[in-house]
Amino acid sequence: MSAFFIYLVCFGVGLLFTLLSAAMSHVFGGHDVHVDVNAHAEAGFGTDDMPGFSALSPTTIATFVTAFGGFGMIFDKIEATHNPLISAPLSVLVGFVIAAALVSLLRTVFNRTQSSSESKVSQLPGISATIITPIPLNGVGEIAYIHGGTRYTAPAREEKGAAIENGKTVTITRIVGSQFYVTAA
Repeated sequence: MSAFFIYLVCFGVGLLFTLLSAAMSHVFGGHDVHVDVNAHAEAGFGTDDMPGFSALSPTTIATFVTAFGGFGMIFDKIEATHNPLISAPLSVLVGFVIAAALVSLLRTVFNRTQSSSESKVSQLPGISATIITPIPLNGVGEIAYIHGGTRYTAPAREEKGAAIENGKTVTITRIVGSQFYVTAA
C-alpha cells in the first residue's frame, strides 16, 4: 500500500463526511426549538468562549483529515517531498494549520453573530436605575435600569435599609445573588 493511497483515502473520507454532513443537516438538523427564559442579568463566565463549540468537533476533525489527505497527495507528487517520512509530517502540520484556521474563523463568526445584549452583572454597579416598586423600610422593592440598550428589572434593597419611594432615581451599588442593592442618587 503506497503513501499516496493512504492520503487519497483520508482526503476521500474527509470530503465525503463534509458533503454528507451538509446534505443531512437539512434532514436531521432543521428543527426549531423555542425556549423562553426570563433573566435579569448574566453572572460570571465560562472557561470556553464558545459554548457548544469545540476545537475537537467533527467539523474540525474532518477538516484536518481532508487537508492531511489533500496535501499528502500534493507532497507525494513533489520530488523533494516524495518520501513519506517527509510528506507525512508536512501533511500533519498543514492539516493542523488549516483546522486551526477554521476554528479561528468559526469562533470569530459565531462571536459576532451570537453576541448578546444581555447585561453582565460585573458592569452594573455605579449605573442609575429607577424605582418602579417602592422599597419599604428594611424591605425589597423593584428597580428598572437600562444597560446595553436593553431595559431590565430586578428586585432591590436600599443599602442601609431605608425606604425609597416609587419613581426615585437610585444608583446600583452591589449585587448579591439576584438581589440588587441601591442608594438614593
